[in-house]
Amino acid sequence: MTLTKTPPRDAYGMILDAIDSGIYRPGDRLVESELAERFGVSRTPIREALQRLETQSLLTRDGRSLIVASLDHNQMAELYAVRTELEGLAARLAARHATEEEVQVLRDMVSDDRALLKDPKALARANRRFHKMIHLASHNRFLVQQLDLVHRSMALMATTSLAAQGRGEIALAEHQAIVDAIARRDEDAAYKALRDHISVAFVTRLKLDVQNAG
Repeated sequence: MTLTKTPPRDAYGMILDAIDSGIYRPGDRLVESELAERFGVSRTPIREALQRLETQSLLTRDGRSLIVASLDHNQMAELYAVRTELEGLAARLAARHATEEEVQVLRDMVSDDRALLKDPKALARANRRFHKMIHLASHNRFLVQQLDLVHRSMALMATTSLAAQGRGEIALAEHQAIVDAIARRDEDAAYKALRDHISVAFVTRLKLDVQNAG
């Protein structure tokens, strides 16, 4: 009888997911022993994962401790500037290269996500899946890699713009416009629709930050 080996659990991916899902938030301290116990792995892969996350600026030093990094106003503006261009390019390429099946999946996502309008956290997760699908539909592996890096840094923002009153409904309408442009194979319209979508999200997030600081 052949025994199937269980693949090792990826400590880096698990910590990244925990930051992305809000289990660990900007400013939280990460301790090797606690992470090893939480994820059921030894401290060596945890240590290696923490070093990798620090290299990627997702973690920062506070004395001898590692904490989840946070973004100041200028860093957030820089991140959104890069994200806007890369996401727009992904939409343009998706309009050119997406299969009919990928377009159908995007349509289904917009339809299904309407059920999540009263749950900002669930809607934020669905939003990430929607954008990831557009990245994949671009059929450009290098662009997908760069957008993965951008979206990892997005996890360093303490709040989601989808938490703003009425933003969920508007975001889904924007998603629909993006999908419609991709389905029409209108590259310019897809590019503009996704750029506009990110711009509105950035404005919303800035307003939220001002409110939270008040």
